[in-house]
Amino acid sequence: MSQALPAEDPLLDVDRRTDGPGVTHIDAADRAAPMYELLAKLRKPVSLRDIMIRPVREGYAGQDLPDVATVLPPWEHLFPGQIVSEKRIQSPAGPIRCRIYHPDAGSGPRPVVVYCHGGGFMVGSAEDTDYMTRRICSVAKVIVVSVNYRLAPEWPFPTGLDDCLEVYQWARSHAREIGGDPDRVGVAGDSSGGNFAAALPLRVSDRNLPVPNATAMFGPVLDFCFEEYESFERLAATGVVFDAAFLGFARGAYCRYVQWRHPHASPIRGDLSGYPPSFLAVGTHDPLVDSCRAFATKLEASGKQNVQLTVVEGMPHGFYFWPGIFPRQEADIYSAVATFLGRHLTGDS
Repeated sequence: MSQALPAEDPLLDVDRRTDGPGVTHIDAADRAAPMYELLAKLRKPVSLRDIMIRPVREGYAGQDLPDVATVLPPWEHLFPGQIVSEKRIQSPAGPIRCRIYHPDAGSGPRPVVVYCHGGGFMVGSAEDTDYMTRRICSVAKVIVVSVNYRLAPEWPFPTGLDDCLEVYQWARSHAREIGGDPDRVGVAGDSSGGNFAAALPLRVSDRNLPVPNATAMFGPVLDFCFEEYESFERLAATGVVFDAAFLGFARGAYCRYVQWRHPHASPIRGDLSGYPPSFLAVGTHDPLVDSCRAFATKLEASGKQNVQLTVVEGMPHGFYFWPGIFPRQEADIYSAVATFLGRHLTGDS
């Protein structure tokens, strides 16, 4: 049985447990001495986790607010007339920083899309998906509210999802403050953010809240039991963009084994009978492609007729993320999502 260390434990008193600079005294007679020795060598209990997560975060542009002039290309020149601002939306856990994209200075109200950025649940920010959110805003003529949610492993399941839920609820209640229509609110996201976009309809339904009018998912994580899908076993071993080792690390950072099958972690395992119109975009070379196909099949089996699955031949995970790398496929995907949102969110035919 474990118990808390007493307040006067010498291990917690640096002055009394040192025999000189950098030398730690540990009583060899203490039965916990081996653990103290280990902690003394590690210096702090979470150091191994920090060693693993630091290179992921430092190697991912945008974990800290970037210098837009030098780190992020000036995408605004591609979308003239757009208005981008920041807003901190209050929640019980504190303010949530969001970037808000408005297609122009025209009058509203316009539909609102709450966007959840990707990054393996552990890294990333609204700045990283600036190109995606600008382009969705432009082609679909919607207001996009991009959420900077809290990241795993410090904030595991369902913290990030619930931050996105708070912003979604705010959009339903306060959309008019940003020129939006509170009766036309959708959700969208890519990769791990696609997981949030897929799980939000289930989470709000379980809380008897209004379900999003539509959801758009780009290469979403839909099932944490990755290994059950042939495409994952075939493509993730030496995958492009990510591999099995990385996704296993992300899974462990975000949720525990007993949570893998929870429908708010793995939306494919939920009751989809009340699910909104859905758009899924994925490439044939994305290890997640089979789970996306299975999700669309389950939606249709539950009676949903407004399901659009777009599988693009030869494309890897995130092909819609890098402007100009796959220009034709990228253009097709954004055209498709604009048509989908026009039909189910903006009211355009």
